[in-house]
Amino acid sequence: MTAPAVHLWRLLKWGRTLARHGALAGIERDPNTPRAVRRLARIARFGARVPKVPAYADALEAIGPPAIKLGQTLATRPDIIGEDAAHDLLRLQDRLPPVPFAQVLPRMERSFDRPASDLFESIDPEPVGTASIAQVHKAITTEGRQVAVKVLRPGVEDEFARAIDTYEWAAAQLERMGGEFARLQPRLVIETFRRWTARELDLRREAASASELAEGMIAEPDFVVPTIDWQRTTGKVLTLEWIDGIKIGNREALVAAGYDTGRLAQTLVRAFLRQAIAEGFFHADLHQGNLFALPGNRIAAIDFGIMGRIDRRARVWLAEILYGLITGNYRRVAEIHFEAGYVPPHHNVAEFATALRAVGEPMRGMAVKDVSVGDMLDGLFNITRDFDMKTQPHLLLLQKTMVMVEGVATLLDPQINMWETAAPFVAEWIRTELGPEAYVADNLVRDIKTVARLPQLIRNIERHFPTPGGAPPAPPLREIPPLRIGNGWRYLGVAIVAAAVGALIHALILGMAG
Repeated sequence: MTAPAVHLWRLLKWGRTLARHGALAGIERDPNTPRAVRRLARIARFGARVPKVPAYADALEAIGPPAIKLGQTLATRPDIIGEDAAHDLLRLQDRLPPVPFAQVLPRMERSFDRPASDLFESIDPEPVGTASIAQVHKAITTEGRQVAVKVLRPGVEDEFARAIDTYEWAAAQLERMGGEFARLQPRLVIETFRRWTARELDLRREAASASELAEGMIAEPDFVVPTIDWQRTTGKVLTLEWIDGIKIGNREALVAAGYDTGRLAQTLVRAFLRQAIAEGFFHADLHQGNLFALPGNRIAAIDFGIMGRIDRRARVWLAEILYGLITGNYRRVAEIHFEAGYVPPHHNVAEFATALRAVGEPMRGMAVKDVSVGDMLDGLFNITRDFDMKTQPHLLLLQKTMVMVEGVATLLDPQINMWETAAPFVAEWIRTELGPEAYVADNLVRDIKTVARLPQLIRNIERHFPTPGGAPPAPPLREIPPLRIGNGWRYLGVAIVAAAVGALIHALILGMAG
């Protein structure tokens, strides 16, 4: 276990870097910041030249790869770090200088447990992409196929483990302070980040995610997932089909090549809705760099390290919430929030519906370019505070991805109306999944499973409530509070008391025997 002094040293070192970029100014000015946190921020800032405009993204890039990844996570949480900071973090670039191929090749061969020449005819030593966790090389297999080979950077696992250890410790200290920190649940935020990172550090899981997503997207043939080469994939090396296309972010090149950018935008939105609502398994990193346009107005995605999953019950709530917002049925949206437990029951449903109307009604019928995302987020965050709503960690990835998809779709088609594009898909899904036929089928399956569990249920009851025997039941024992001895003497005190009680019992037994 890492000592608290080590965590504090790391935090002060990182805080020093943040302070030099002005990233701690907001924490010091915020009256809701606990005194101990403000004091730590001032210590980190002492003697530093603080710029007038904070550069949050630059600060995290200077700290290192784990901080870059954490910043990308925090960019989805303007309710925690503020809208300005979240907007600045969106420009974080997960790019690092490449690791020399002379270091990468031995790592690949150790992972394959054979020479690379047995699997590849050639590998380009210059990477086509480098990031905080891995870098990608273009290669040709011994069968002559073009592939992309993704290799973990040497030492990346230990570097992330050390950083996340301190993030978890710091989040726990903040949450214990109560108040707003307890409501925002920073420990769950860091735990979500830890899980994302663990998935990204095991390239076999990324390969499995791509394979599962491809199966779920059969109904969307215009959304392409590259094929995995399982024979050339391990925990540290991922090999998959090479994608030749135009990056979605290069709109001028798309128009020059004759692509229908409006159709591409609709394809992206539909593909995301199918993943999130119909399948419950979605690509959670759909930024411009991970999307390519292919001939026939198709879209290909790469980089499946960050994926999101939502269970069916949450998907039903999500679909009804979206459809309620689309149709203006704020009462139903409010009822779903209460049914899902997102809003504490002591609040009033009608009041919550009115608060939602105040945020949603001004945006209906507007193109994305005309919607003030800042005003919308500000309104939503005020609602969460006013109605004591806790953060829902299982929806964090979804929120982040929705913002990404909206941004890319707007880049492709500035006139797109996200509500109108989403409405037909959401309405059809609700009709097929929540209609009378689906209701009868779901209940039938549930009843059959319940009947099948009855024998085991009876056996469990018999095991926990056996037929009374000849021995009388034991009398109830009085609950005795535990011994509480403060500071470092606790264990010594417990040992002394335990020894004394043991000696007393031993003496009584000998006396009774005598």
